[in-house]
Amino acid sequence: MRAPPTIPVTVVIAARNEAANVQGCIDSVRWADEIIVADHGSVDDTAERARGAGATVLDGRDAATIGFLRNAAIETARNEWVLVVDADERGTPALGAELARTTAASALGVPTAEAYRVPRRNFFLGAEIRHGGWDHDRPIRLFRRSVRYDESRVHEHVVTGGPVGLIRESLLHYPYQSMDAYFEKFERYSRWWAEDQWRRGRRASAWAVVSKPPARFFSMYVLRGGMRDGARGTVLAALAAASVLAKYARLWAMRFES
Repeated sequence: MRAPPTIPVTVVIAARNEAANVQGCIDSVRWADEIIVADHGSVDDTAERARGAGATVLDGRDAATIGFLRNAAIETARNEWVLVVDADERGTPALGAELARTTAASALGVPTAEAYRVPRRNFFLGAEIRHGGWDHDRPIRLFRRSVRYDESRVHEHVVTGGPVGLIRESLLHYPYQSMDAYFEKFERYSRWWAEDQWRRGRRASAWAVVSKPPARFFSMYVLRGGMRDGARGTVLAALAAASVLAKYARLWAMRFES
């Protein structure tokens, strides 16, 4: 059988303990010329599964942050264009076809952006979430190899001073396969956020702890239409409010713990 054509894009997948996800992620982007899995110190068989699926594995156990880890992988990319994908995301043939057109235009000298936002269709407990702000999820994920991430522990982002375009086809995102997975990330991210904010000199008042969680719920559930996603929308808005509460309560408490 003739092998399918590959697209001159390097896919970078940062992963930690993603044995259940990593092969499915790799399989969904096999149209890419190169796939690199940057393993962030997994204690399961994420790295072994990634190698078995044909990806190159970068040992990133000593990386301080996900941004630092992604940057290390980007530096090894052999292609001009890099697509960053999380292990809980999936590419599609339609996305691959659009990236093929984009990279072909770049190779021919047609003016292109330095980086592109890639929409994500987000799913929660088996259903797509179409409101509450999740419908406007368009992170920068495709960019030239010279672009880098900042190295924040929470919500790391691409640093680019050039124009940013928009890819129309979407990644499929399955962020929480269970509530255990949600709360594991909830605990870690709220702690990291508070520590990072404290180091930057930011402080939280008791009023922020009280006022910001209901404001987040109202924004997500009412203003952004989360109620239209039914019970899942209600739960997600409540969880978002709880996340804000945890972050600001931790930051508030640190003035008494330091």
